[in-house]
Amino acid sequence: MKAFTVLDGIVAPMDRANVDTDMIIPKQFLKSIKRSGFGPNLFDELRYLDEGQPGQDNSVRPLNPDFPLNFPRYSNASILIARENFGCGSSREHAPWALEDYGFRCVIAPSFADIFFNNCFKNGVLPIVLAADKVNELFKAMYADEGFTLKIDLAAQQIVTPAGEAISFDVDSFRKHCLLNGLDDIGLTLEDADDIRIFESKWQQKSPWLFREHGV
Repeated sequence: MKAFTVLDGIVAPMDRANVDTDMIIPKQFLKSIKRSGFGPNLFDELRYLDEGQPGQDNSVRPLNPDFPLNFPRYSNASILIARENFGCGSSREHAPWALEDYGFRCVIAPSFADIFFNNCFKNGVLPIVLAADKVNELFKAMYADEGFTLKIDLAAQQIVTPAGEAISFDVDSFRKHCLLNGLDDIGLTLEDADDIRIFESKWQQKSPWLFREHGV
């Protein structure tokens, strides 16, 4: 998992409430358990005018000209601002996979669905909860300024606007540590790799028949 320290990026909007995980990445694209390759189908039914299918060449599909992510001003965006209850619906981990694969490393919203919120941290995406009025201010500033950017400083737990305003946000200390160091569940386990090897060696010496039985 890529570490998250400081992100300075273009902001794009998802200006609707209750965006569910099927809208983030539709069910027909859930056939792979790899974490990559989902970005082209992020918000598929909103981005394209036809119905997408796995393996389809997205470069020749008709784009929805009214969908913000298709606007040149939001190209290369890495921060998404959204409305209430973002990520509701099914618990598919493919949703944060698709966001990260597209290029979004941070989502700012007044509230998130719990499972989606937890899955984001495990996949290198920082979900930030801000008060609805503060999110409204960010939407207004973004719409008024093409190329609007924000600086997200995880260590300082601050969002810095182009005008220099610093907006504080809360984040669990353990999740913060994992993001800063690029540690997913596997990475956390591997931090104890030496202890695990020592334990396995001692266990093999203590009960060698168990390992012979399993072909070791």
